[in-house]
Amino acid sequence: MRRQLEGGFELDDDPQRVDLDELHRFLSAESYWAKGRRRETVEHLVRVSQRVVGLYRGGRLVGFCRAVTDGVTVVYLADVYVLPEFRGRGLGVELVREMIENGPYSDRKWILHTEDAHSLYEKFGFAAPNYKVLERLPQAAVHE
Repeated sequence: MRRQLEGGFELDDDPQRVDLDELHRFLSAESYWAKGRRRETVEHLVRVSQRVVGLYRGGRLVGFCRAVTDGVTVVYLADVYVLPEFRGRGLGVELVREMIENGPYSDRKWILHTEDAHSLYEKFGFAAPNYKVLERLPQAAVHE
């Protein structure tokens, strides 16, 4: 899938096109959720995700998201971002729309963890669950 957007932007779900160095740079240095993430981990996550969607301008990766699923009931949306200098143009909406509404998992339940952009996700039906979410941290983190 390749889809042209206004302003010279393009969405593409080809994992081979993802600039792993740029993705790693943003996630490990600028994101609040993956600071310090190793490049090998980023590469592995792109490889094993069921779908990735990149946002490009002039061939440069300027936004990204990925999906992980059990293939039947639920899909987890992860690592969603648009570079700060390109925010406020509706590109995040298009990125999430491509992943959720135009992809192969449009009929599944989607979940994500996020501390920001709640109004963006609400446009796609995301809401706080009416139950408590529990998480189990890796054992190394639990004992620190």
